[in-house]
Amino acid sequence: MKGFKGRIDTLQERLKKLREEEHLFYNREIQEHDNQFVVIGGKRYLNFTTYSYIGLLGHPRINKAAKDAIDKFGSGTHGVRILAGTTSAHVSLENTIAKYKRTEAAVVFSSGYVTNLTTISSLCGRGDAVFCDMINHASIVDGCLLSSAKFVRFKHSDMADLRKKLEETEAVGRVIVVDAVFSMDGDIAPLPEIIELAKEFGALVYVDEAHSTGVLGKTGEGIMEYFGLTEGVDILMGTLSKTIPAAGGYVAAKKEIIDWLKHQSRAYVFSAALPPGATAAAEESFKVMKEEQWRITKLRENYQYYIKTLKEAGFDTGPSETAIVPIILGDEWRTCEATRQLFENGIFIMPILSPAVPPNTNRLRANVTSWHTKEDIDFMVNTLSDVWKNMGIKPGSE
Repeated sequence: MKGFKGRIDTLQERLKKLREEEHLFYNREIQEHDNQFVVIGGKRYLNFTTYSYIGLLGHPRINKAAKDAIDKFGSGTHGVRILAGTTSAHVSLENTIAKYKRTEAAVVFSSGYVTNLTTISSLCGRGDAVFCDMINHASIVDGCLLSSAKFVRFKHSDMADLRKKLEETEAVGRVIVVDAVFSMDGDIAPLPEIIELAKEFGALVYVDEAHSTGVLGKTGEGIMEYFGLTEGVDILMGTLSKTIPAAGGYVAAKKEIIDWLKHQSRAYVFSAALPPGATAAAEESFKVMKEEQWRITKLRENYQYYIKTLKEAGFDTGPSETAIVPIILGDEWRTCEATRQLFENGIFIMPILSPAVPPNTNRLRANVTSWHTKEDIDFMVNTLSDVWKNMGIKPGSE
C-alpha cells in the first residue's frame, strides 16, 4: 500500500504543479462541436485536436441513420453479441466493412482499444511470438502482453532489426503487428517490406488502420490502397471513432479468423453489443466516405500544406506524412506554455508529454482535417510563431 500511495502522491504533486502554472489542459469540457471549431467555456476555438479527419462528425445523413436505428432498436441492446445482442444493424455493418476492406468477413467490438486487446490475445498464446513495432499504440502492446506469447519489440520501422528478431525466434506461430499510421508521429509503416519478411519467415501480418482509413489511398480505403496492394495482410483492424464518427472497432479478415473471434474472443463473448445508434452511424459513414471523395482530396491538400507551412516557419514536424502532425518542441514547460498561449489566442490544441512520447520530444499533436481552410492553417502557424517569439525562442532551437 505504501508503494501505491507513493505513486498517487507523485501524480498529485505533478498535477498541482501544472495547475499552478496554468498548464493542466486535459479533460476540458467541450460544450459544442461546430465543424473545425469547438465551444469551451462559452468561447469558440479553432480545433486542431479532432480525429474527424474528413469532417464526417455531425453529417446529416449519419446523424439520421443513428436516430432511425434508435427508433427501431432502442438506445441499447439485449446483451452480448453471442446471445441476444446481435441485430440486423450489426450484421449489415460487418458486411459493409468486409466489402470495403475487401476481406471475407468482419467483426465489430465496443472500442478500438478493446479490439486490439482482445484480437491479439485471442489469436496468440504460449509458444507463439508477436513482433511489435517499438512505437505501436498502447492497445497493441497491451494485447501482446495479455496474450502470453513471446513479446518481441523491433526498432521503429527498422526492417533490418525486424529480420534479426525473426531469425532469432524459434516460435512456430508468428505475428507481425504494426500501426498503418503511427499515432504520435504521423508516419506510415513500410508495409511492402513487412509483407515480404512475413512471407519469408511464415508470419501473419496484423495492421491497425485507426489513423489510415479515410486518410491513405486515392479513395481513402487505407494503407493497402496507398501501396497498391491487394494481398499480404492477414488481419486489418480499425476504429469506428475517428474518420468514422461513431464508436467501436473492427477486424476484417478471412472468415475462419472472424469465426474464431466470434466464439473465442472474451470481448465479444462477454461484453455488451455495440449500441444500435453507433452501429448504424458507422455503416452510413462508410457509404458517405465512398460517395463524397472530395473530402479525402481536401484532407490530403490540407495536411501537405500544413506540414510545408510549419517547416517553412522553422518548426520540427518529425517524420509526419499524414493528417497527424507533431510539432516537436522538446522541453515540457515550453510545450505547455505554448499550449496555454495558443488557447488564449483562440486555438484548441493539446500537448503530448513524456512518458507518452520519449523524453525531450514533448510536442503539440496538431491534427488537421478537411474542414480546415488555408486561412485556418495560416492563422495557426502564424500564431504559434508569435507565441514562440513571445517566449524568446527561435523556431528550431533547443
